[in-house]
Amino acid sequence: MGRVLLTRRVPDGGLDPLVDAGLEISGPHEDDRPFTADELRTAAPDHDAIVCLLTDRIDADVLRAGAPPAGRLRVVANVAVGYDNIDVAAARDLGVAVCNTPGVLDETTADLAFALILAASRVLSEAEADLRAGRWSGWGVGQYLGQDVHGATLGLVGYGRIGRAVARRATGFGMTVLHHTRTSTGEPGHVAELDDLLARADVVSLHVPFGDATRHLIDARRLSLMKPTAVLVNTARGPVVDEAALADALVAGRIFAAGIDVFEREPDVHPNLLAAPRAVLLPHIGSASVATRTRMARMASEAVADVLSGRRPANLVE
Repeated sequence: MGRVLLTRRVPDGGLDPLVDAGLEISGPHEDDRPFTADELRTAAPDHDAIVCLLTDRIDADVLRAGAPPAGRLRVVANVAVGYDNIDVAAARDLGVAVCNTPGVLDETTADLAFALILAASRVLSEAEADLRAGRWSGWGVGQYLGQDVHGATLGLVGYGRIGRAVARRATGFGMTVLHHTRTSTGEPGHVAELDDLLARADVVSLHVPFGDATRHLIDARRLSLMKPTAVLVNTARGPVVDEAALADALVAGRIFAAGIDVFEREPDVHPNLLAAPRAVLLPHIGSASVATRTRMARMASEAVADVLSGRRPANLVE
């Protein structure tokens, strides 16, 4: 019987593939607090698999401690599409499989991205906050004036599954959809230069993976290229946007609003961004529906069961 370390609680039913395979599950902590780096290093050698979240740093030290000959670790399954929390190169060198959960959260995350487009464009957070605080004195023609979404130009930075799902939603609002990728998609709406897309779009929505090439992809210079009426939305990865520069742009009115679901140093948010006007800020809930998070956990569990049974998992990171 194999032994699986679960770092955090997952929705009911998410671990059924592990149970069905007769695998022993240990963890998470009773209070569901994250495992520390020392705890992960200590636990790794006694487990054949780890099912973890983006908030768990599975670095080379953890992998070396867990992999043979020091331990028996064979697979790390991330309940997420991204896997920048895992040292994939070290895992490959040590013969530890790494799996993720692509595809299953695309539509749910696209829903959230479009919700942020609407909320930021129409200053919904500001309007609701005033109502709840008793600052609203009644309807006025000049109150809470936002930007129209219908008929606007949407610029997608990255055009993978989630970006395409957002594009489908945009057609229902009569939006003109542009997209930028490093290599041409050969499809209508492709814009070869990111700077050009930023200058043309009324709404910019980010859908790129995080890596050295995308760290602070949206910085002060690129924010200055956007229209003063434009809205920036980020449901990709926090470090893709320079939070301090974004806060400055909002305060100075260089862009109109922003809708942000991911941050550079989660759970910390830059204090200037917290204080910035017309910033809709959410606590990384892009995939947060019961059905989607359950499917994500099941997919990660299925990958573990496959590896420990000698089968090739469907979502092996290579």
